[in-house]
Amino acid sequence: MAFNRKRFFRDYYSFRRFALQQILIAVGAVLTAFGYTLFQVPFDITAGGLSGLAIIINHFTGWREGMLFFIMNIPLVVLGYFYLGRWRFIASTTFCLVIFSFCTDFFIVFLPQWMNDFPVTDNVLLASLYAGISFGIGNGIIFRAGGSFPGTTIPGRIIQQKTGFPLSQSFLFTDTFIIFAAGVVFGWELALLAMISLFFSGLAADYVLEGVSHVRTAMIITDKPYELNDLLLKALGKGISHWEVTGGYTGNKHTMIYCTIYRSQVNNLKYIVGSIDPGAFILIGVAQQAIGGTSFAKIKS
Repeated sequence: MAFNRKRFFRDYYSFRRFALQQILIAVGAVLTAFGYTLFQVPFDITAGGLSGLAIIINHFTGWREGMLFFIMNIPLVVLGYFYLGRWRFIASTTFCLVIFSFCTDFFIVFLPQWMNDFPVTDNVLLASLYAGISFGIGNGIIFRAGGSFPGTTIPGRIIQQKTGFPLSQSFLFTDTFIIFAAGVVFGWELALLAMISLFFSGLAADYVLEGVSHVRTAMIITDKPYELNDLLLKALGKGISHWEVTGGYTGNKHTMIYCTIYRSQVNNLKYIVGSIDPGAFILIGVAQQAIGGTSFAKIKS
């Protein structure tokens, strides 16, 4: 059988990408378990999800949170198998579930022995903030790697597919119910702190997924497109697109210039446009990423 060089490298890069994804999922699951054990469990901060429900059940039974989290997720993983991608979904979610559950119980047993000061703070507010940040960063790494953190994420995604409800609303219903239950069991002050933790968890996850927005999009409606086109190309070094537009009120013909720039270049853009065409209209938008050309080659590799 002849050696197929293209197929070999395609399979090699696919395997390398898959291996990297699993490593990132493992890192995210370990980080999430570490923050959960260090900041949530000692203070009974039940920031929604099955991890929060595990803390409530532990309060009455004494069973380990990691084991409880694993058991409660078994029917949800089976449900996700039928609605969210079958074996591909099962592989990534189960991998994350096993690592998080094992590391949670491992840290609960050994962290107090390894650390002279456990937990690291007695301030419950600080604990709730860092619980949300660490949990969110871990989840963001998992989602960015193409994985899925088990728990209420599974029914939330199913509800989204079947009803069209935004994922954030589905999470809001389930997490609010669990936080309410925590308020009944542990007191309403801890429930309020859990809401703070949940809020910062979402912010941290979004930050990891999308990063800091340093790209801006600019739309310029002008009557001097060629002068602006040449000057913007030279001064900013950015590619530019333009096309003819019609004013809805006057019916006059104008030209719209569109380009992406860095945040630090916004003032330069305003100065250039204002000096060439003071009557131009500028709209600056926020973009998370600008991808094209060689960027796609980097993504595939």
